[in-house]
Amino acid sequence: MPQTKFFRIGYGILLVFLIIWVGVKIDFIFYPLKVLVQTLFAPILISGILYYLFRPVVNLLTGKNVPRSLAILIIYLFFALLVTIVVIFVAPVLKRQFTELINSLPALLQAAVSKGQELAESEWFTRFAESFELDFNKLSAKVSDYLVVGFNLLSANFKSVIGFVANVFFLAVTVPFILFYLLRDGDKIRDGMLKLLPKSRKEDAKDILSKMDETVSLYIRGQIIVAFIVGVLCLVGYLIVGVDYAFLLALAAMITNVIPYVGAFLAAVPAIIVALVDSPFMVLKVVIVAVVAQQVEGNLISPQIMGKQLEIHPLTILLLLLVVGSLVGPLGMLLAVPVYAVAKIIVVHVYGLIRLRLHPPTDE
Repeated sequence: MPQTKFFRIGYGILLVFLIIWVGVKIDFIFYPLKVLVQTLFAPILISGILYYLFRPVVNLLTGKNVPRSLAILIIYLFFALLVTIVVIFVAPVLKRQFTELINSLPALLQAAVSKGQELAESEWFTRFAESFELDFNKLSAKVSDYLVVGFNLLSANFKSVIGFVANVFFLAVTVPFILFYLLRDGDKIRDGMLKLLPKSRKEDAKDILSKMDETVSLYIRGQIIVAFIVGVLCLVGYLIVGVDYAFLLALAAMITNVIPYVGAFLAAVPAIIVALVDSPFMVLKVVIVAVVAQQVEGNLISPQIMGKQLEIHPLTILLLLLVVGSLVGPLGMLLAVPVYAVAKIIVVHVYGLIRLRLHPPTDE
């Protein structure tokens, strides 16, 4: 058998494929592991995000001679107080606007269809449609069909709603416990991982783990802070222009802006739909608010909070989000950038070690 480097790499790839193929054939053996991962993935993911948000505060309190466990409990109490304030003052507004939106949804859809028909009957749109061979009636019929299918799925999946409520309760119970031990023993977990490695590899592994920790911490804190500020900017702008459901639209903008670049466009869609029912001038005002908020975020907020620490080109992020989003969905879009950044750190560091080993420096 050939023993060249190329064939050794080929043997390794074939071995990986063979292991995957055998694993697929005996998937019943891995079924308990699959259930374990599916059960713990969401609690660990949420706990990890909160860990990176709360860790600087815990370190600040411990630096002032506050016991670590007490510092965590103080943060829990403060967070519970914050949630209580939000529930008392913000939740009723969101509930009222959400109820109004649900009750007026048929009227909004009818108004949107009417606006679309008026637009379709206009002279300039007729010329545009003829040039691109557009048929508004067929387009509106397809949109209506999609809406009917969506409503049917929602009504038919009542059990899924019950399951969602059960999952939320499960997360509310498990996340605080996991987060507590992460905040208290996070460094011990890293040190325990390093003990499994030989002494010759500990420094390199410690360096990689430190860079990974710094990158993930920067990304999570930065994206959440930026998304919160964008949500506040959108809320202020929507209240100024007087668009309906301002709190709901600002909340949507805050949630979608967690996804870099793509989130800004996703946030503008529901706001434009609501504004379209009002008037074309309201659409223009909503677009101006969205553009101003994104310009402030892109030119002032993000550079100050996140800087350029990730060292990932915006085009790379955009392509990564499109590919991962089509393969995995929204959750993949949320995790794509930090996973890519961590993988990049590992690959670059390992490549540097291999290159150093193959071409050691010579003393001249």
